[in-house]
Parts: sequence; C-alpha cells; structure tokens
Amino acid sequence: MSTTATMGEMANSAVEFYPKRGGGGAEANHAGDFGVTLEELRSLMELRGAEALQKIQDSYGDVEDLCQRLKSSSSNGCGNVSGGAEDEGEAEAGWIEGAAILLSVICVVLVTAFNDWSKEKQFRGLQSRIELEQRFAVVRNGNVIQIPVAEMVVGDMAQVKYGDLLPADGVLIQGNDLQIDESSLTGESDHVRKSADKDPMLLSGTHVMEGSGRMLVTAVGVNSQSGIIFTLLGAGEGEEEKKEKKGKQPEAAVESNQNKAKKQDGAVAMEMQPLKSAEGGEVEEREKKKSNVPKKEKSVLQGKLTKLAVQIGKAGLVMSAITVIILVLYFVIETFVVEGRIWLTECTPIYVQYFVKFFIIGVTVLVVAVPEGLPLAVTISLAYSVKKMMKDNNLVRHLDACETMGNATAICSDKTGTLTTNRMTVVQAYLNDQHFREIPDPSQINPITLEMIVNAISINCAYTSKIMPPDVEGGLPKQVGNKTECGLLGFLLELKRDYVPVREQIPEEKLYKVYTFNSVRKSMSTVVQMPDGSFRLYSKGASEILLKKCSSILGANGETRSFKPRDRDEMVKKVIEPMACEGLRTICIGYRDLPCDPEPEWDNEAEIVTNLTCIAVVGIEDPVRPEVPEAIRKCQRAGITVRMVTGDNINTARAIAAKCGIIQPGDDFLCMEGKDFNRRIRNEKGEIEQERIDKIWPKLRVLARSSPTDKHTLVKGIIDSTVLEQRQVVAVTGDGTNDGPALKKADVGFAMGIAGTDVAKEASDIILTDDNFSSIVKAVMWGRNVYDSISKFLQFQLTVNVVAVIVAFTGACITQDSPLKAVQMLWVNLIMDTFASLALATEPPTEALLLRKPYGRNNPLISLTMMKNILGHGVYQLVIIFTLLFAGEKIFNIDNGRYAPLHSPPSEHYTIIFNTFVLMQLFNEINARKIHGERNVFDGIFGNPIFCSIVLGTFGVQIVIVQFGGKPFSCAPLNVEQWLWCLFVGVGELLWGQVIATVPTSHLKCLKEAGHGPGVDEMTEDELADDEEEIDHAERELRRGQILWFRGLNRIQTQMEVVSTFKRSGSFQGAVRRRSSVLSQLHDVTNISTPTHVVLSTANASAAPGNAGGESVP
Repeated sequence: MSTTATMGEMANSAVEFYPKRGGGGAEANHAGDFGVTLEELRSLMELRGAEALQKIQDSYGDVEDLCQRLKSSSSNGCGNVSGGAEDEGEAEAGWIEGAAILLSVICVVLVTAFNDWSKEKQFRGLQSRIELEQRFAVVRNGNVIQIPVAEMVVGDMAQVKYGDLLPADGVLIQGNDLQIDESSLTGESDHVRKSADKDPMLLSGTHVMEGSGRMLVTAVGVNSQSGIIFTLLGAGEGEEEKKEKKGKQPEAAVESNQNKAKKQDGAVAMEMQPLKSAEGGEVEEREKKKSNVPKKEKSVLQGKLTKLAVQIGKAGLVMSAITVIILVLYFVIETFVVEGRIWLTECTPIYVQYFVKFFIIGVTVLVVAVPEGLPLAVTISLAYSVKKMMKDNNLVRHLDACETMGNATAICSDKTGTLTTNRMTVVQAYLNDQHFREIPDPSQINPITLEMIVNAISINCAYTSKIMPPDVEGGLPKQVGNKTECGLLGFLLELKRDYVPVREQIPEEKLYKVYTFNSVRKSMSTVVQMPDGSFRLYSKGASEILLKKCSSILGANGETRSFKPRDRDEMVKKVIEPMACEGLRTICIGYRDLPCDPEPEWDNEAEIVTNLTCIAVVGIEDPVRPEVPEAIRKCQRAGITVRMVTGDNINTARAIAAKCGIIQPGDDFLCMEGKDFNRRIRNEKGEIEQERIDKIWPKLRVLARSSPTDKHTLVKGIIDSTVLEQRQVVAVTGDGTNDGPALKKADVGFAMGIAGTDVAKEASDIILTDDNFSSIVKAVMWGRNVYDSISKFLQFQLTVNVVAVIVAFTGACITQDSPLKAVQMLWVNLIMDTFASLALATEPPTEALLLRKPYGRNNPLISLTMMKNILGHGVYQLVIIFTLLFAGEKIFNIDNGRYAPLHSPPSEHYTIIFNTFVLMQLFNEINARKIHGERNVFDGIFGNPIFCSIVLGTFGVQIVIVQFGGKPFSCAPLNVEQWLWCLFVGVGELLWGQVIATVPTSHLKCLKEAGHGPGVDEMTEDELADDEEEIDHAERELRRGQILWFRGLNRIQTQMEVVSTFKRSGSFQGAVRRRSSVLSQLHDVTNISTPTHVVLSTANASAAPGNAGGESVP
C-alpha cells in the first residue's frame, strides 16, 4: 500500500459488502493528494477519549486541520466525489419400473431443490434491498443529501441523529448531548457520552441513543472498526477451528465473546442481557455450544403440520407393513399349504420375484400414505405470499411472520405516522392571553411576543428539520426531519416570518448547550449566549409537562406576569383540554434568561429547565389517514382488537382513537396513561404481576403518555396471559429505537420503512414500506391466505391418500396385486401433488378472509367440515373404483385384468381404473378450493391463471400417459367412449361435492378433527435449553415435577372446586377444555368412575413436567 492514500483508496466503501457503482478514480489521483495516510487514520481510530484528542492535536493541530487535509469542510462537507474502487470480479422390461420410479424421484428432488434455491435467491435479494435502502445524511457542497451508505467516502461530513446505526468511523466535529451505545463493539451496555472536546471518536456499528451532531468520516468499509472485525472473523475461521480441536479454553471464550458482540449488533443490543452464572468460562462454553446449533421456535403452522405429518407417517407405515405381511402369508399358504407344492431350488428366482413384487406394493402403499407434497406446498405458499406482499408494501424479513400474522388477535399500534399522516400543522394557538381557534394574523400578536416565538422555534428545533419547496407544482411543501418541528416551522411561515435568517445568524455550532428530545424528557431545550454574555434557554415540549416548569407567562402586551398553579389549572381546563379533545397535540413554548456569572451548572438539567416563562401554547393536528377507519373496521370484523399505544396525552389519544374507530360510544373500554397503567399492574414491592395485567388488558384500548418500557410490558402481558381460552397472538408497530424490545417480544413486529430507525427495522419481522396501517390489514389477509392454502392442499392430498391406500391395500389382499401400480402411484402422488400444491398455494386472498375470526393456536388444521369433505369424496371414489375393479370388465365388455401373471402386458381394465382415479382427483382439486363448506367452487377461479393452467396441463399429460405410456406406466390405450365414461365419473365429483355441502357438519358427531396445535403444556425449547447440557430428560421431568408438586399442594382448594365442577358438568371433556393449562394433561383421561380419579389426575397434572409456569386455575 502506498504511503499516501488516494481518494479511491480512502473511499473503501464497504467493497466487500456492497456492490459498487461508478468508475474508480484511484489511478487518476496522484499520491500526496491528501495530507494523511490510510495507516495514520486507522491507527487514529483505534484510540479513545483524551488519548485520541491528544493525537489529533499532536499530528494535525485540530479537527479543522484534519478536515482540510481530507479536502473537506466542517460546514460545506465534501466536494464533488467520484465513485470509489470498483468491485472486480464475481433386455427385459423389468428395468422400466425402477427407472421410472428413479426418474419420478429425480423430478421431485429437482423441483424441490429449484424451489428452495429460488426462495433463497429471493431472500438474498430482499436482504440486499434492505442494505441498499440504508441511507445516510451527508453534507456535500453545502447541501444536505441522503446517500446510500455504500457511497460514503472518507472526508464526508455526516449528520448523525437519534436512532442511527453508524455506517463508518469518524471524528465528532459538533455534537448536541450525543450518547452512543457501543455494546456491539465493547459489550458494555452503558451509553457513552460523546463530545468534540472530550471523546470525539465515533465508531461504525454503534447506535446513536440520544442527541445529534456532525462527524467527519475517517474510515469506511474494511478499514472501519466493524470492517476490521469482519475481516478478522473471515481470516481467522480456519485457525479458530484448529485451536478448538486442541481444546484451548481462552480462545473459545474469546470467540464466544465475538459471537455475542455480533449477536448484540442490531436490535438485540436494545434488550438487557440476562445475567450469567459466576463460572464465566463454563457458561461461555455452553453458550458457544448452543450458538452452533441455532434453535428457532416453530411457528404455529409448522407445529401443527409436523404433528400431522408424524401421525400420517405412522399410519402409512402400519398399513404398508400389514399389506406386505398379508400378501406374503397369502402367497405362502396358497402355494405351499393349499396347493401342497414344495420349495424347489430352480423355482427360487420366481418366488423371490413374487416377494419383491409384494415389497414394491408395500412401498407403494407407504409412498401413497405420506403426503410428500406438503412441505413443498408450505414453501411455495409462503414464498408466493412474501413476493406478493412486497406489492402490498410489506417487506417480510422472517418467513414465518407472514403465516403468524394470519392468527393475530391483537395489534398494538403507534399513532403518529401509522394511524395519522405524520404531517403536522399548527391549527390553534394561545398567545398574549388569547385563544386563537385558527392561525392569527401577525398584526394581532404583540411584536415582542412574535419576535420571541420566531427565535424560540427557529433556534430550538433541530437544524435538520426544514420546510422544502414541493416536489411538484401545486403540491404541499415537503417536511424534512422531525414532523412536529416541521409543523412549528410551518407555523412561522404562516405568521409571515422565516426561520432561515435566524439560523444563519446563530449557526448550529454557536449553540451553547442542547438538551435533545427523548422519551424521558418529552421536551427539548437549547441554550444560546446573548451579546451581553448572559444565556437564554429556549424550551418546547408536551404542555402538561412544561407548564409545570413555568413560573411566569407573557401577557396581553408582551409583559411578563406571574403564572401560579391556580392559573395553570385554569389554562389546562380552558385551553389545553379543549384542544386535546379535538385531537390536537398541545405544545408549550417557553424561555428563561440565565446569568453568565456564575455560569450555571449545565449538567444539572432539573435546575436549568425550571422557572420558565411561557410564550405560547400551540395545538398541532396530525390528521387521521383517510383509509385507516375502514382498515380498523375490517380488523374488528376479523376478530382482531386494535390498541393504540402512544406518547401523546390522553385527550388527544382518545380523540384520535374515536376518529379511527378504535373506541366507539357505548363500548366498555379503558383509556389510561402510562403512569396509571404502571401503578395498577405493580404490587406493593413495585413488581409487575400478571394477574393485575390480566384485569386491565382485555378492556384497554388506548395507552397514552406511555414509555417504550410500558409498551414492552403491555405486549409481554398480553402474550403471557392465560385469561382467555386461546393464547393471544400480538402484532406491534414501532418506529423508534426504543421500540426495539417490544418489536422483538411481539409475535410479529412491524417497523416503519420511512420513519423507522435502523434499530427498529433490525428488530422487526415485517417492514411497512409506506408506514400505513392499512398495509397491516393486507398482511393479515395474506397470513390467513397461507393458512387456508395449506388447508386446501391438505384436503385435496388426504382424499388422494385415503383412497389410494385403501385401494392398494384391499386390492392387494383380494387380488394379490395393487390395481394402481407403483409408477402410476408416483405420478399421482409426486408429480400431480407437486403441481396441485403450486395450484392451491397460489390462490390470491379475498376480502372474505377478513369476515371470520382468527383460527387460534390450538385450532386443528383439519376442521370437521374438511374431514367431512375428505371422507365424503373418499367414499364416492372408493365406490367407483371398487365397482370398476370387480365389475369393470362386464361394464365395458373387456378382458379381466385381475389375477394377471407376472410380467403380463398392461390391461385396459386396470388402465380405466387408473384413468378414472386421476380424473376424479383432478375434478376434486377444484372442489378443494373451498374449505368452509361454500357451494360455489368456481368462485374466482379465473383470477388464478396458475391454477387453470396446472389443471389443464395435468389433464394433457394424463392423456399422453394413458395413450402412449405403455409398459412403463402399465397403461393400454383407451378409446373415445372409455375416455368419456372416465370423464363423466370425474365430473361426478363436482356434483357429489354439492351433495356433501348439503349435509350439515353439526349432525356428523362421529367426525374427529386432526392436526391440533402444540398443547399449552408442551415446554418450549427455550425453557428446556438451560438445563439441556447438565441433566437428561428424566431428571428434568423429576425436578420440574417436584417444583410443580409443591405449587400443586397450595392449590388443592382450587382443585377441589374443579372436582365439584366436573361432578356437576354433564360432559367431562367439555369441562376440561375450559380449564387452564395446569389441567390440560387431563385431555387423555376418558373413563372416570369416581371423583377420586379426578383428584389424582389433577395432582398428576400439577406435577407433570409440561406445565411451564403452574398457572392458576380459574
């Protein structure tokens, strides 16, 4: 590397990580263009605090000199930048059956592999899109522009603000109350305070937790601190593995720490790390072992499908084993007992061929029983949905979030920007003891007050907030930066005043001290030094908070008069509450003059921001998005409760909730503030109690003045609650860094694509690219559609399986041969089902999906209606096939295909059976489009061209197989009349479907549901993980049992009440279902002769290992 780094080299814009555009200007620039080398900058960025400042002073004089050497400027930023370095380079016919089976299997494997590959490719595309969408504000040629992080170069002047994930290393030039979370690099969770004169070093991969500022970029890409770590990880993997084999403890611990640091990056850094035990080394080892085998909790659907697949697999195995045993016994008894033959050596090959044939029939039954198309259907359905959801402004980051959203029962939504337009406008104001219902004329305001308002708003709003001219003529002016501040700046423009001259007179670097806005302060204050040396503090914030800090107010003539608590109460009643009741956010603007001698202690904020003089109170409106009320109505109709969680005051929140339709007159609901909520959910010791949350959340609709912690507590409380029969599935929307924990905790976290911070996006499952609540409703539709698509496929697939297994089994037992041959079964089961999964999994969602309640976690995949359809169509198909099998030759006047000797040519008789079977499945595929008992199975069929083309395509291939399949498919060509009969019987499926739809499901008591979700008592992997390395399963059960046994003893009284309930109840099973998870193991108990059994069972249930928390029984 040359001693002086060229511009191209300096612009190491993460070449390793991002594809670069633009030409490389590296050769054009000459060595010595810059007054600093790459090595010098790298070594500088390794220093911290005072040491770094000393190095800058010794080597470069000050930061301004460093800016000049990097051809940058602290005010105008970088000059014209050319692209960085380019990314370079990137005999018998016996073989036929076996070959056909092999070909079928290869086909399916290739289809599945292709599907997995395309899915992986799609997600890589989504990931790179998310990465490319990360943009950062830099100053170039005096203009603030947003550029992709990959295009940042050394010497850029970057603007950092609350919520940013820093993409490059740099030196802080100017900062306002800047605090950085460096845990992703250091592991220390405490926030580090940064300032230009104490610790100016900002590092890539760290998060801005508070404040704002400007930094000079000094290292990007592989030369930044996080880039260096990535390089080390890449280079050191091989060595690490060798060292691990030697079993060296220290290296293992170091690597584990690195893993932890990587894990902490992103949103995880937001959550408190659980305390580990004292023996650090062992824990590190165990952590490392765990991290090698990543465990992800299965989604609801995956859990149900796995359970169902295992049940089907076991049934299929038993059936195939019985088939083989019966065939072998029948053959042996028939040949050697009834006919009295003896086993001759020369006949052995013949007998072996018979046994092989029996084995193949057994395999056929097994192949038919297991629904191989199921995993493919799930994959296709999810991948298709995710792709389509992109068009509906849902960027899905985690695949199963799409399906989970279909089961959502509660949505906790932000207000600003999600339910509202996030375009703030001041519509009312209280000035000079006057309440203006609309923006006043400047002549109506006292000149002193007007001047004070202009200064207070211009200076005490982040300089990144601006009003820009509209993009299109006649459009609204563009609001850039914080929307509330933009609303206030817009207020100045309405008063015929401009904020730009004030900011030019007092540039950002002249601001003496800034207390930036955060969720704790709920206010922002800025200190400026006056010409006479004294200080003036301007403050703005939530009116109910800031008015408490005001001791005086500007009167009618601009004079200052005292402002007592009594005046404040009157103002709240007459001004603030009426504004809030109209849905306005009220903001108080105040100021305070401070002496220069002695200089105030700026770090003591409570003493500084007090005794303010109130200048004005303004009411800001954020209009409700026009489409939101309808979207919320759809959610409520779909059985989803929408709750608003906002930082705004209770009156504004209630007014907006009423406009949106979250609360309606006459409803029984709760609206409360964060502090009230906290008081009611905590016991005397200040601990949160689930029972207390359970009393509040079912009726809670609006939580106002809430902190991010309150949001997290509410979400956790709803998820952990057992008051309702079904566990709640909660979706949460969030945009701020502090929403990270709540987004992570929720079943589905929605981050805002426009207003959301990087941390929020990292913690989320789905990103709303338009920040609009109605996009969440579309996500619910798609989620339910995935669930229904898989249920449709199951209904189709299981009908095929039930019929084929019974036909193969019965046929084999009666005629010693399966009417459906192995290759034919593979065609039906593998190829046809693969296409059927594609056809049924790509059904587009309809509004009708929102007319029903969520399925819930424990509802079965196969409902009673679906079971009725499966068995009903199964009966029809079996009657037809057995009629053809035993009377087909008479009906069609053809040769009998039964009892055919080995290697006999294909018969028309068995070909008709095969053809009829396939055509019945084809028409039943149309029936399978509806799973809730609807009559019109053709509804919307032309809206799905994939379905139509697959049905027609399969029919075409079936004609080819029958007419030209010959020996490999065991088919003899059929004439037109035979084809028409087969078609007629197939179409009969549609008519039979109408007959089945007429039979009420409620009358069929004998039907059972299948594919239930995992029981409440089944322990999650996380709960087991801690003990996994130390104790085996039996010991774990014993230990857990003991704990729960003691808890059970405390509850004997409650359980005795349960016993008496059972005595009174007619149906034991029904009563049990209503009990909570402590008693859920009783589902298996059926015969109860005396109450004693119940008591024992209850005790056992309490001692059972499955109960995760010994929840109380209602």
